[in-house]
Amino acid sequence: MNIYSVLAFLLAGLVFFGSVFTASDNVSAFLDWHAALIVFGGTLSVAAISFQLDRITTMLRVFYYRVMRNRKSENIGLIKDILAFAEAYRKNPQDAASLVDSFKDPFLKECITALLEDYMDHETFRKVMQQRIETIFARYSDDAKKFKALGKYPPAMGLMGAVLGMIALLQTLGQPGAEDNVGPAMAIAMVATLYGIAFANLVVLPIAENLTEGAKEVLVKNTIILEGVLLAGQRKNKIIMTEELNSFLLPSERIDWKEAVGS
Repeated sequence: MNIYSVLAFLLAGLVFFGSVFTASDNVSAFLDWHAALIVFGGTLSVAAISFQLDRITTMLRVFYYRVMRNRKSENIGLIKDILAFAEAYRKNPQDAASLVDSFKDPFLKECITALLEDYMDHETFRKVMQQRIETIFARYSDDAKKFKALGKYPPAMGLMGAVLGMIALLQTLGQPGAEDNVGPAMAIAMVATLYGIAFANLVVLPIAENLTEGAKEVLVKNTIILEGVLLAGQRKNKIIMTEELNSFLLPSERIDWKEAVGS
């Protein structure tokens, strides 16, 4: 479990509910099932119309595994796996094949398998795998954009709920005692707007930004894999391989080539 992500969600909840409990002594004024139905039900409906729900649920699972269970790209461990394969491949390609099943990353397995099967020349291999990297990045980025697009629906649904509440309020004006109901009725109408703004900015848009960042991380990870496997296929020196793969990382993220040689 990623404790920092859990704390971030708790902080977001604390900001919202803390504001609710300190804004008024009548907390029940912030509870309205009509507003919840319009905002959450309406958002789900327009999401189903706009996008394929199976893709949205898939990206929610990606978000859960990436953030809540801390399954982010671990580039240091990945480079070590590539170096281990490169060393085995340099000595005996047949023995290197036995390492494939021990690797967890599916793209690493795919690249190594293609290299060992040796049915593509160097340039074709690079071209094919580069295209796959771009396809994966484009698909992940597109899904993140879908989530960002969803962020405009909750506030719109909230505004619709507020308008409906105002219409109902205006219909009662002129009736005896209507002036006593203006304040409470307007408060209920604004609850839908509150739900929409909070849902969009505390849930939907942060998930979209997280998925966008995740797509970029996958792009870097897959690029490291492709370059590493290509270098392994050329039987490059481990020091050179380490330094070339380090070029994709920030100084604080890089692996020491002395550690790589000793491993």
